[in-house]
Amino acid sequence: MHTKLITDYEYYLRMERAMSPNTVASYCSDIQKFLAVCEVDADKVQPDDILQYLSTSKKVSERSQSRFLSALRSFYDWMQIEGYMSENPCDRVDMPKLGVYLPSVLSVQEVEAVINSIDRSDWIGSRDKAILEVLYGCGLRVSEAVGLRISGLYLDEGFIRIIGKGNKERLIPLGDMACNAVRAYLDVRPQPADPQSDDLLFLNRFGKSFSRVSMFKLIKKQALIAGVSKEISPHTFRHSFATHLVENGADLRVVQEMLGHESITTTEIYTHIEAATWQKDIREKIENVLNLRRKK
Repeated sequence: MHTKLITDYEYYLRMERAMSPNTVASYCSDIQKFLAVCEVDADKVQPDDILQYLSTSKKVSERSQSRFLSALRSFYDWMQIEGYMSENPCDRVDMPKLGVYLPSVLSVQEVEAVINSIDRSDWIGSRDKAILEVLYGCGLRVSEAVGLRISGLYLDEGFIRIIGKGNKERLIPLGDMACNAVRAYLDVRPQPADPQSDDLLFLNRFGKSFSRVSMFKLIKKQALIAGVSKEISPHTFRHSFATHLVENGADLRVVQEMLGHESITTTEIYTHIEAATWQKDIREKIENVLNLRRKK
């Protein structure tokens, strides 16, 4: 029964909720793991069963536990919709208290160092530069960058069209540096391997879609070459894009629209990053003054 439930739930997430494939896979995996060790049927689960499962996952971070509870709550919301349950057992389970999560960001100088570290002697270098310019210049999610289509480029007008989470469309301004990098890449872009890849902007060396894994590897490699020691990923460019906009006075609602955040609360994290950076600078200046006084 569990297998059929999860299959039906997966269909609901994909077709009715229009969730991304990665989110669907993550949610279904969490549910599968929970039901595999649960000693009762899915429709008989009680809050104590959930608490028992969480108690056996002490080594799992609070953030991961919170993500699991979100998946489980969604699953039991669906069970209620389908008439399997009269109430959601997650309603009586408290979510872990999470502190404000401040993602790693790069300074403008570090972004430039990573982008300038690319060897542009062949078409692959032109592609890699275009990828990084678009990631930073538009704040794209890695899945959005991988799926970016030529038909979604409006280079003369200076914007791109993105189909993001929940199959929602948004238009994002594209600066001159990113536009120029994309144009340079299009001039040397190889012939696609098949009709399915024809409209995809970023191709791998075999003429097919550039993968998420390859994008992660590209970022890691260029950071190493550039001498940037921070632990970064493609998402770091998105965080850096948003942080630099907020630091330079951009309206938070505009940043929300550009990032494709459903809630303004998600975007507000970048005001915390700005405050944390300011506090760090103040602490360093105070420490320098104190050091000078000690020397005297």
